[in-house]
Amino acid sequence: MSWLDDLEHLGASRLPDYVAAHFRGWAGDGECLREGLQAWQNLRLRPTVLHDATSPNTATSVLGTDVSTPILVAPMAQQVAAHPDGELATAQAAAAVGTVLGVSTNTAVRFDAIQAVGAPWWFQVYVMRDRTLTHRLVERAVSAGARALVLTVDTTSLAPAMPGIEPVDWPAGPDRARLANLTTDERGAASRTDLLTAQDLTLDIIGELRDLSGLPIAVKGVLGARDARRCVDAGADAIIVSTHGGRRCGVSITRTEALPEVVTEIGAEAEVHVDSGIRAGHHVAAALALGARAVHLGRPIMWGLAAHGPQGAQQVLERLHDELLTTMLQIGVSDPRHLNPGDVRCRA
Repeated sequence: MSWLDDLEHLGASRLPDYVAAHFRGWAGDGECLREGLQAWQNLRLRPTVLHDATSPNTATSVLGTDVSTPILVAPMAQQVAAHPDGELATAQAAAAVGTVLGVSTNTAVRFDAIQAVGAPWWFQVYVMRDRTLTHRLVERAVSAGARALVLTVDTTSLAPAMPGIEPVDWPAGPDRARLANLTTDERGAASRTDLLTAQDLTLDIIGELRDLSGLPIAVKGVLGARDARRCVDAGADAIIVSTHGGRRCGVSITRTEALPEVVTEIGAEAEVHVDSGIRAGHHVAAALALGARAVHLGRPIMWGLAAHGPQGAQQVLERLHDELLTTMLQIGVSDPRHLNPGDVRCRA
């Protein structure tokens, strides 16, 4: 049992069963989730010697924003179900450690309140079937201070019965709140179909969002070189290699399999990030060695929020960052940019 396993157990114990089930949700029989977690564990690092590693440095920039750590906070809906302050609590944690916060389309917290906390934040876009509603949200996010858009492209066909994704026994209440940045009238006038994720998206949406927002665009949910190339050619500034935490497809390849080929294809032209299954500092180091600019942390943040509020989320970020620093010292590297794919091997 790791410290994150203990944190998950504590966090889940403080939540209603249906909320904990939602946070733990997976696609299929959970193969992608299980295999993805194990894939990070199977990676081994090659230490190097005779380098001055006395002052390790993890500062970097992501889509033009300077950060103190390459560990970012992934956008996640239903954060108010983990803690009543939701993204306000997570923003406090991100600000404290000097990193970026991802804010979901389905946040229950208003953009201006998140902005007031002081953490740099990116707006994650689910393009709705009523495209006008999405445009309004993007414009409001830009006006409030979002620094980039994260276009999620891997959830257009999620099965409605995925375990834990939308439990039928989750009662209406504050912890089910979402879409806080649409007005009451807009939500009231929209049909359920209007609010569903659009299934007719093409590459044109990248340019559409860029023109609308004037912000950098990161495309989240890419698992292959061909799609990465198509997205970058269409104007994407970053690719986030992701399996949506194992929620997209039960028999999907893992992100550790996809990351190297995406980096090889477009890493010289655009930033490559990765999420899903990062649970330790040496996972972060391995991802950076394989060519990722940054990693995005999801479920562990939720468990931290549920267990200890904003301090719990901050502790998760700080501990993972400390583990990264320790790993860097152990392998003789003072800066993650000195890592390269040759420093990683996969255990058979």
